[in-house]
Amino acid sequence: MKAGELLVKCLENEGVNYIFGLPGEENLDIMDALHDSKIRFILARHEQGAAFMADVYGRLRGKAGVCLSTLGPGATNLMTGVADANMDRAPLVAITGQASLDRMHKESHQYIDIVEIFRPITKWNTQIKKPAIIPEAVRKAFKVAQTEKPGATHIDFPEDVAGLDVDEKPLLVQFPFRPEPLAAQVERAAKIISEAKYPIILAGNGIIRESASDALSYFAQKLNIPVAHTFMGKGALSDNNELSLFTVGLQAGDYIASGLAKADVVITVGYDIVEYSPEKWNPHRNKKIVHIDMSPAEVDAHYIVSVGVVGDIAISLREIADKTTPNEANYSKALREQILREMEAYRDDRSFPPKPQRILYDLRDIMGVDDIVISDVGAHKLWVARVYPCYKPNTCIISNGFATMGIGVPGAIGAKLLYPERKVITVTGDGGFLMNAQELETAVRENIPFVSLIFHDRSYSLIEIKQQIHFGRKSHVNFGNPDFVKFAESFGAIGYRIQSADELKPVLEEAFSKDKPVVIDCPVDYRENLKIVEKFGGLLVFA
Repeated sequence: MKAGELLVKCLENEGVNYIFGLPGEENLDIMDALHDSKIRFILARHEQGAAFMADVYGRLRGKAGVCLSTLGPGATNLMTGVADANMDRAPLVAITGQASLDRMHKESHQYIDIVEIFRPITKWNTQIKKPAIIPEAVRKAFKVAQTEKPGATHIDFPEDVAGLDVDEKPLLVQFPFRPEPLAAQVERAAKIISEAKYPIILAGNGIIRESASDALSYFAQKLNIPVAHTFMGKGALSDNNELSLFTVGLQAGDYIASGLAKADVVITVGYDIVEYSPEKWNPHRNKKIVHIDMSPAEVDAHYIVSVGVVGDIAISLREIADKTTPNEANYSKALREQILREMEAYRDDRSFPPKPQRILYDLRDIMGVDDIVISDVGAHKLWVARVYPCYKPNTCIISNGFATMGIGVPGAIGAKLLYPERKVITVTGDGGFLMNAQELETAVRENIPFVSLIFHDRSYSLIEIKQQIHFGRKSHVNFGNPDFVKFAESFGAIGYRIQSADELKPVLEEAFSKDKPVVIDCPVDYRENLKIVEKFGGLLVFA
């Protein structure tokens, strides 16, 4: 077979169902091989959109999503989504077409060294210079992408190599063994937690990646220890659980941050420093830290661990719980009640434009426990994290490592392809929506129905908040918008405009009954942003 065909056979062998991307002259052999493959190619309208689709699809599935581009500008367009997957710990394999080997030594049309450019934003990458190495390269790309901590890998495929004959076959797919924690470390962790007066758990996305949510629930309930979540850890413990303190990361003096400030022992579980710096919750470097993860702790002056328990997270949690004396304090109850009161404070508020709390309360009311929210990045992301309760893992997806605007619409496409039976919505700002709104055409063409709920305020409002805090005025953050209803309809989608607070919930219910993509233009009262800052103190540097 041709090398391009072998590449596709290797992708089939890895269980790939979808490839998101765009065709080009340098990936013609791959595209032709896909024509006869069981893999469904999703033609995106921009390479960044394709990478975001693969990013979210891979994060939800737990196996690498795949995106494809041609060389040069196609590959550089792909980069932002690849970097996002890498820093958000989402398994992804990027494949780029490339110029033929015989023109890489000189100036040549559209040729740049993509392997070198992609190296800082991937866990591993390579260029295929001989067809015989394809099975090894593909197997390694998937193995590295999917191994803790997961991320992005990259294969660069020159066009002349793709057309060569080859007599090889895919390799056996094998998964790394999850090591068990050392007994001595389990004992040390149990001792520290048993002696704590005010222990608290900081739950990260690693719990969700490692399917350790049940073990976290067992650990927290057996030991009576409250759980705060990072943005990407939402759902690790159901917010219905009385020990859940919801999500950290909004304000320096916020309720949950105050809970962390009181803690003498912080038990970090599946925690990624890239998401929420330990300097924010351990500014004086005086807390005892129990690190429970599949990977050793990152080096950070504010994250000096008292004990690290490295190994299978679920096993670690259960073994530590069975050797630890339960905590008798009930100091988190009042804190949780304060948070719940704030979540419900505006449930009946009829002011217009509606406050973000009212919008998200109505959304939560009609979403099932398995339905999926994809949050784009902006001020609305802080509100989704703060006031949108989450009851199961991977039902509220927030980009908070690379934290990239524009992930919402393509991310929703990836989520809906994986879970066609669930409601899928992207909550996005008007700034983030227009960064990849072209993918509405992809959704219409591929018959992928989901809802885009736009928080409409004609501003990069998160930046505006920070400008107001630091300088007392705003600068260059306002913009205009198209008519979003007509914009949606021009793609063959459906558009709604919210004109009163009470309209939103019935419009959402109607939107989810449609078999087409739907865009909802919802004005928002973002004066709440500054009220929150005034109430709790300075906003954390959190984009």
